[in-house]
Amino acid sequence: MDIGIDLGTANVMIAVGNKGVVLNEPSVVAFNKKLDEVIAVGDEAHRMIGRVPDYISVVRPLSDGVISDHKMTEKMIESFIEKVTGKQLFMPNIIMCIPSSITDVESRAVIEAAKIAGARQVYLIEEPVAAIMGAGVDISDADGNMVVDIGGGTTDIAVVSMNGVVAKSSVKIAGNRLDKAIVKYVSSRYRILIGEKTAENAKMAAANVYSPDGSRKILVKGRHLVRGLPEKIEVTDYDIYEAIIDSVREMIAAVKDVMEKTPPELAGDIYRNGLYLTGGGAMLYGLDRLMSSELGVKCSVADDPLSCVARGTICAFKNIDKLLDGFEHVSMYK
Repeated sequence: MDIGIDLGTANVMIAVGNKGVVLNEPSVVAFNKKLDEVIAVGDEAHRMIGRVPDYISVVRPLSDGVISDHKMTEKMIESFIEKVTGKQLFMPNIIMCIPSSITDVESRAVIEAAKIAGARQVYLIEEPVAAIMGAGVDISDADGNMVVDIGGGTTDIAVVSMNGVVAKSSVKIAGNRLDKAIVKYVSSRYRILIGEKTAENAKMAAANVYSPDGSRKILVKGRHLVRGLPEKIEVTDYDIYEAIIDSVREMIAAVKDVMEKTPPELAGDIYRNGLYLTGGGAMLYGLDRLMSSELGVKCSVADDPLSCVARGTICAFKNIDKLLDGFEHVSMYK
């Protein structure tokens, strides 16, 4: 069995062979410190955030696209693979997605996690390469294509041609940073402290980074910082815009930097083909129009952008012998 894993900061998605994406759950683990054991993973653990006693720790074992807690990551991957495959006695081939800027040490941590989870062979593929393949783009031709994959912890940008990466960058400006910016803004303007889950919901429901007009609104609930009592307020797309626009512009500046490193022939291809937006952050309302306006090229949001990376891993299995840059084979058992 071939398994592709998009090991994201916010979500883990797993695709299997011809079945496509079979699992999409939050990258969250609940750990009972008294019993010294994992008690929940994924959706079940995510529901516990902010609602547990002191002896239960609810953690995100991945930070900015890389492993920050090895033990919890191993437990999480093992649990998810077991959900997908059952308790069958076989060792699958696994493709793991990694950010473009990952170090060798961080790569080894991903490989070790897959090994402990029972992988026979491990392949590492950079997220933007998987993302553009999952978006249905043929990267085998001598034709430049550019992808911006906006996840939870990192935004990965790459120009791909002839099955290889020509120019790339990875910045730690993505969904989680936008959520924190909204928490900070609501706290300073309205004196109400909200949680990051509430901020994320507000971002999805009310954000408009291109032309906010006050029409998109949502009620958010939190704790008043002065009175200390529960409170609710209405935030509009103006509020969300003010909170996140600086981070969004930093993201666009990173895309410009990659464009400046791109050879002129491929830059001409990008002008013709446009730019592909993938990942959960691609669904930020108005982002495609803002990028198109700022960069002067058309921007297209991929179909089902959230699962592009996971779908791309399955495409990668079919092109293992052709993929060059951004793809590394690691044999665990020789």
